[in-house]
Amino acid sequence: MTAERVNPPALSPPTGFSHAVVATGSRLVFLAGQTALDADGKIVGGTLPEQFARALANLLTALRAAGGTPAHLARVTVYAKDVADYRAHARELGAVWRKSAGRDYPAMAVVQVVRLWDEEALVELDGFAVLDDAPAGPADREA
Repeated sequence: MTAERVNPPALSPPTGFSHAVVATGSRLVFLAGQTALDADGKIVGGTLPEQFARALANLLTALRAAGGTPAHLARVTVYAKDVADYRAHARELGAVWRKSAGRDYPAMAVVQVVRLWDEEALVELDGFAVLDDAPAGPADREA
């Protein structure tokens, strides 16, 4: 699988995302929305950065279980209850992203929502990834 990040000079320089990602490969992984739920189904973290870190970790756990890595991410959507709060923590959230997922950013969007399924959740992430042709073996799918 290759993922080419495309950032045309005619658009404003991207910060923490790519304008487009051209992916080649035949396996798509669609990742369900992940919040800051722990293994017991409880929201952890009282701040947006804490919840973002856990939600991203959960998203990456699901991706790894499907045989992928952060480099395979082609698209991520962030659903935030408060975009102003998201913007206020942008540097911290960017550091969390780089530490967990690296610097090859997928195409991304941030959408403000009234509420999320988990009422205590401040943020939710979903997305999709493009993996190599060869299917992951059972060991790669272990959570």
